[in-house]
Amino acid sequence: MEREAVLVGIDVGTSKVCALIGEVSRDGRLTIMGHGTVPASGLKKGVVINIDQTVRSIADAVERAERLSGWKIDRAFVGVGGQHVESLNSPGQVAVTGHHREVTREDVNRAIEVARAVSIPSNREVLHVERRGFTVDGQEGVKDPLGMSALRLEVETHIVTASATAVQNLSKCVAAAGVKIDELVVNSLASADAVLTETEKELGVGVADFGAGTIDLALFQDGSPFHTRVLPVGGANVTNDVAIGLKTSLQVAEELKVRHGTCDLRSVTDDDEEISVSVLGEDAGRTVSRLEVCQIIEARMRETFELMRNEIRAAGVGMLPAGIILTGGASQLAGAAELGREVLQMPVRVAAPAGIGGLVDTLLNPSYSTAVGLLQWGAASLGASEPLRYESAPARGVLGRLRDALRSIFP
Repeated sequence: MEREAVLVGIDVGTSKVCALIGEVSRDGRLTIMGHGTVPASGLKKGVVINIDQTVRSIADAVERAERLSGWKIDRAFVGVGGQHVESLNSPGQVAVTGHHREVTREDVNRAIEVARAVSIPSNREVLHVERRGFTVDGQEGVKDPLGMSALRLEVETHIVTASATAVQNLSKCVAAAGVKIDELVVNSLASADAVLTETEKELGVGVADFGAGTIDLALFQDGSPFHTRVLPVGGANVTNDVAIGLKTSLQVAEELKVRHGTCDLRSVTDDDEEISVSVLGEDAGRTVSRLEVCQIIEARMRETFELMRNEIRAAGVGMLPAGIILTGGASQLAGAAELGREVLQMPVRVAAPAGIGGLVDTLLNPSYSTAVGLLQWGAASLGASEPLRYESAPARGVLGRLRDALRSIFP
C-alpha cells in the first residue's frame, strides 16, 4: 500500500476527548494507526468552560494515540460542537466573463464569494461554505458547471457559522496541547462522512449524533447539507432524570441506564425484574422495578425526539426518504431507533462508522463516528487535487503546504 498521508482527527466532546491517527493510501483507503480516548473535563454541552482542564484532556488523548502508533502528532482536524453552531443557505450569482463564455474555476469561486458575502454578525465565525448546487442560465440541479457554456452562473451554498469566542477558546486549548489545526469541522458534518452513504445524501437523510451533552444534527438533500444545528440535550439529560427520579447518584443512574434501560416500553413487562439501587443519604438501598427506570428514560427520550422533530420541521422538511441515522454514544440506548420511528414518523436506524481498516475493534462503535469522520473529511480534502470543499485562502494555503510537505516525504 502506498501511503499518501498521515492524518489526525481530534473529537473534543462533552464526555470524552478522542484523538485518532490514520493513514490514507493512494486509493483513499483509511487505516487507523493509533487512538487515544480519555474522559473529558472542562467542557459543558460541547463548549469549553475551563481552559486548563480541556488542555489536559486533549494532551492526554494525543499522548495515548502517539504511544500506540509511534507517531508524533503536530496537527489535526478538530471537531466543533455546541449549541452556538448555526447555519443558513445563501445564493450567489455572477455573469460568466470568459472569452468563450465557458464556466471557469474563477467564475465558480466568484459566485461562491458573492454567496458568502451575506451579513454575518462580527461575533460569528464562518466554518464551512458548502456548495449545494449550481444553476446555469436557469438550468437547475447542475453539480459541476466547469466548462459549460453559460452567460449566468448561480450557486446555492450552505454556510455554517459558530460563535467566534467558543471557536477561539477551543483553538486556544488545542494549541496549548501542542497541536496545530488543519481545519475546524462541525461535528455533525464529520459524523455524516463516517456513517452516511452517497445514495442516502441524494435521497434526503438526516444524521443525529447523540452525544452526552448535545445532539449534532445535519440534514442532507440532493447530495449536500442544507440544515445544520446543535440541540442542547443529550445522554447526560437522561442519566440526570434517572438520578433525580430514583434519588441516586449520577454514577449509579448511568449504570442503570446502560445495563437495564430501554426506550421501548413494550419490551418491559410489569412483573419484570426488581433492581436494587443505592439511595443518596441513606445507608440501606431500595429496590425499584425495571419498568420504573425505563419509564423515566422513555419520557426523556420521547421529549428529545420531539425536539428533533420540531427542528426538522422548522427546516421546512416534512419527510426525509432515507430517514434519520442515529449515531454517537447515547444512540446505543436500547430501543432508541424504535422510539425515534414512532415520534419522527420516518425510518430511523443506529449506525457506526464503516469503511476503515487497522486498529478498529473498539472504533466500529457509534461513539467514534465524529472522530473517524474527521479523518475521512481530511482524506477527502487531501484527495482532491482541486479542493473538493471551498476553503478560504489561508486554509487552502495550509492544506497546500501540508500536501507539498507530505509529497516531499512520500513521493
